[in-house]
Amino acid sequence: MEMASEYTIDALIQKIIDGDKQYDLSKIVSAYEKAEFYHNGQKRESGEDYISHPLAVAYILLELGMDTDTICSAILHDVVEDTDCTLDEVRKDFGSDVAMLVNGVTKLKRIPAISKEEQKAENIRKMILAMSEDIRVIIIKLCDRLHNMRTLQYCSDNKRRTISLETMNIYAPIAHRLGISSIKEELEDLSFKYLDPYAYEEIDQQMHLRTDTREKFVDSIKDKIGKRLAEDFEKMPLIEGRVKSNYGIYKKVYRDGKEIEQIYDRYAVRVIVDTVNECYNVLGIIHDMFKPIPNRFKDYISTPKPNMYQSLHTTVIGREGLPFEVQIRTWEMHQTAEYGIAAHWKYKEGIKGRGKEDNRLAWIRRIIEAQQESNDAEEIVRTIKSDLAPDEVFAFTPKGDIISLPKGATVIDFAYAIHTQVGHKMCGAKVDKKMVSYDYQIKTGEIIEILTTNVLGHGPSRSWLNICKTNEAKSKIRSWFKKERREENIYEGKNELEREFKRNYIRLSEDELPEFLAADIKRHNCETLDDFYAAIGYGGVQLTKIVPRLRDDYNKKYVKDKEEPQYTPPKPVKTESGVIVDDVGNCQVKFSQCCNPLPGDSIIGFVTRGHGVSVHKTDCINYLSSIRQTDDAARWISVRWADETPQNNFKVTIDIVANNRIGLLADISAILADIRIPMHEATARELKNGNANVMVTLSIAGVDQLNGVMNRLKKINSVISVDRTGK
Repeated sequence: MEMASEYTIDALIQKIIDGDKQYDLSKIVSAYEKAEFYHNGQKRESGEDYISHPLAVAYILLELGMDTDTICSAILHDVVEDTDCTLDEVRKDFGSDVAMLVNGVTKLKRIPAISKEEQKAENIRKMILAMSEDIRVIIIKLCDRLHNMRTLQYCSDNKRRTISLETMNIYAPIAHRLGISSIKEELEDLSFKYLDPYAYEEIDQQMHLRTDTREKFVDSIKDKIGKRLAEDFEKMPLIEGRVKSNYGIYKKVYRDGKEIEQIYDRYAVRVIVDTVNECYNVLGIIHDMFKPIPNRFKDYISTPKPNMYQSLHTTVIGREGLPFEVQIRTWEMHQTAEYGIAAHWKYKEGIKGRGKEDNRLAWIRRIIEAQQESNDAEEIVRTIKSDLAPDEVFAFTPKGDIISLPKGATVIDFAYAIHTQVGHKMCGAKVDKKMVSYDYQIKTGEIIEILTTNVLGHGPSRSWLNICKTNEAKSKIRSWFKKERREENIYEGKNELEREFKRNYIRLSEDELPEFLAADIKRHNCETLDDFYAAIGYGGVQLTKIVPRLRDDYNKKYVKDKEEPQYTPPKPVKTESGVIVDDVGNCQVKFSQCCNPLPGDSIIGFVTRGHGVSVHKTDCINYLSSIRQTDDAARWISVRWADETPQNNFKVTIDIVANNRIGLLADISAILADIRIPMHEATARELKNGNANVMVTLSIAGVDQLNGVMNRLKKINSVISVDRTGK
């Protein structure tokens, strides 16, 4: 049975007429007629005529206030992908702008040689590239995805989960970055509904049971604030209630382990005024009327979010004893908060051309720059997800400049966020004037000082690629190695490829390699085999991604002719030390005292004279200085941890700083005894500031166990910090 749709061309035209913005109606109607002609006979899974979908997308874009060409592109966005209509025909009838937008949202044709995951990744890469040319591409794509999510109930269960996961990982974060909060929250809620239906239903029911209570409470707060503001303002500010989304509550209840009653901003009131001064005046009045909760005030006016969101947030408690959040902003801030980048089309002249001309779109530029260094499409998707992470931290330089980074970012990311050369010359970092390791994760409000050196030849370490969080930092590190260490990259890349081929029983002569690797050399935009080696060396090519396919190709093309055995997984190499040197397990190994590596650390080996191989962490200062000395560079060799390592056989020293008190050492000893961690040595001393410094040397099985031990020690009363030392 054919279903009627609420989205029709008549409804679209009526919405345009009812609005106060001028549109080229004849062009929009012509776009509809062409789309209706080409989509004639096509149905959606709901049974509706297919044309209802592009009309719905156009309707959502109209609500955002987008321009005529964007509305036309939305109506035509599937004709090139799903019908016989060509891009040239669209360009001829509607102009180059519409054709460019339609092409930007059109998926690539299926490429038989690559997997579905790679195809999906390539489509996302194409979308990001088009988005850098004109931001309207992604706004159309977001509205397209939103309508698909609204009608997802007609798809199979497996398809619903796949589409919802992609929406949660890619599209909702992009909407967040663009500041379009209404679309972001609806995409998250709809994805959440299909990804975890039981949790969604539970929260929905609990919030529904509280609806009457919430509405009465919010109304009473609005009345109180309204009466007070009427005394101080000639023009009455707008006061409205805000309901937190189901997914927003889920993140705090399930992810953060809170009860619904502990979520302070589930009740929220928004006050909208005319000027910034009035925002701060209202804040003073709110704090006078209600008791503010400590550490719950956020000033996003003086420190806007990366998506340009601005507002004052404060959480207070009323006489009823219930906490609630108050958001205070100007009308212009409100439009930006609701419509994000789309506010420029709704209330101004719009933005045309490259996203590079707008500082708010710098994150797109960072993604594009990173793509130049990586040709692995799936890796690009992972880095996009990382860079679009909604959870952010804000830290300060010593001069007071604010740097925003994704949650989990390290001091390496901070250095590269300041400037590329600051990252390249980095030799250490201080957080709140205290030295920290390179893998230290930054927290909001900290003051980060990056220490640099002008020593000739100094540069980043390869191990930083495994430590840093942001795509920007990884891209700049790879770029440095690509430009400054070509010969070293070729050497490292060739060795790494030979090791992987050896492990996978791929045996080819030097003459056979160029032909065997020809497709991969071309796929990674390399001209020669040396270019390919160099790309492996600086991290542009991930061997773990391509070797399984190369192994299959080798077995198909060469094994029958050479009558060699097919690949079988190598047997685990037995080793007493827990370290394998170039796939040899019985080599004499000792662990360096300068950095005390543990299983789980990234490691490198140094061939000593008469004492076997000395194992160091790859961020060890001795390794970093030695690798740049020509005489010693050749003595560094690849080593790795064995699948099984000796338990509790690795010594590590932990540095504990705490408020000095009686029983501190006893508490530390009790915790270690409780979790059965052997302690070899303990020293304690009083610092100049009166705090206590305790150093304990333990036997540990690996990094994971060490992190668990340190987390337990951090929970001891009066402990300020717990750090791993290199001794």
